[in-house]
Amino acid sequence: MSDKLKDLFFTKAFISALGDSIQRIYPEFDKAEFVRLVHDESWESRELKQRMRHVSRCLHETLPKEYPKALAILMEVVSSFQSFDGMIFPDYVECYGLDDWDLSLPALAHFTKYASAEFAIRPFLARDPDRALVFMRVWANDSDPHLRRLASEGCRPRLPWAVALPAFKQDPSPILPILETLKDDESESVRKSVANNLNDISKDHPDLVLDICERWYGHTKNTDWIIKHASRSLLKAGNVRALRLFGFGEPTRVSVESLTLDRTTISIGEALYYTFELSLETTEVCKVRLELVVYYVKAKGKKSRKTFQIKEASYEPGRYVVARKHSFENRSTRKHYPGVHQIAIVVNGVEKATASFNLVENSPGQS
Repeated sequence: MSDKLKDLFFTKAFISALGDSIQRIYPEFDKAEFVRLVHDESWESRELKQRMRHVSRCLHETLPKEYPKALAILMEVVSSFQSFDGMIFPDYVECYGLDDWDLSLPALAHFTKYASAEFAIRPFLARDPDRALVFMRVWANDSDPHLRRLASEGCRPRLPWAVALPAFKQDPSPILPILETLKDDESESVRKSVANNLNDISKDHPDLVLDICERWYGHTKNTDWIIKHASRSLLKAGNVRALRLFGFGEPTRVSVESLTLDRTTISIGEALYYTFELSLETTEVCKVRLELVVYYVKAKGKKSRKTFQIKEASYEPGRYVVARKHSFENRSTRKHYPGVHQIAIVVNGVEKATASFNLVENSPGQS
């Protein structure tokens, strides 16, 4: 997580406001001690989720030691805090409520209306998935879209920034009824969560997800969007069954010619410009999925393959010039290393043309 992101949340102003809100509900609360505990000597070095967990522990030190009393206070306070800051509240439940399900699960249902409890529900699922799923199936039918989203997002096998759920990675069948319930949800955020859940599952059970996609395809506009988004990893991997489901046929009469790079040596931080000609010697309109594959050089010299979508479109027979650029700027999610890199142009899952270039620390003439 980048330093910029972690400094957007759990700021001094937020910690002070949280202390004030608690003190209004619970006058015995020692706000000064709470603020002192939060801003200890290690605060600046903590990352975002580490800061969240630290604030939860500081709340535990300054709220009543009895979990029901502390939780009741937080239940009254939460409505004043939303966004990532508000995830303090479900995190407190995750830390101190695992032994009191009758209080904790309804509390998560309440807290998620203000800030998602998608991380906090996972230890409950790990401890007793059958019991936790009873609650989540109820949430999937709730009138509040935040609860419906939690029902799907919380049980994703590979939720980013969260602990994995190995049981669901191995056997996702217990969570499929929830996804069936939500497959045509009126809320876009819920539909996106269903798609992301299926995309997670596809990494371990591609055929299972494709069975679902084929069954849902054409049901409604919403389900069609879900299965397309859910299939993104399969499509990037060139899964033939996924490609055919969305009409991307075998590109036997489609070729990529004259792949040209604007230069063969570029600096880390610059962009590579490339052009090619797409040739369709077909007799009818052809649905085409164009992708750029980059074979990155990693720290120890090995290559790592990454796919980026260029365009999806239906093309009449003929020839088309395509020009694009690709950035090699370092980001928090990708660090670049010098060495000979390769790009490939992919048509409907098949590599059609390749080119190589040298990525260097500094281009000639640069300081």
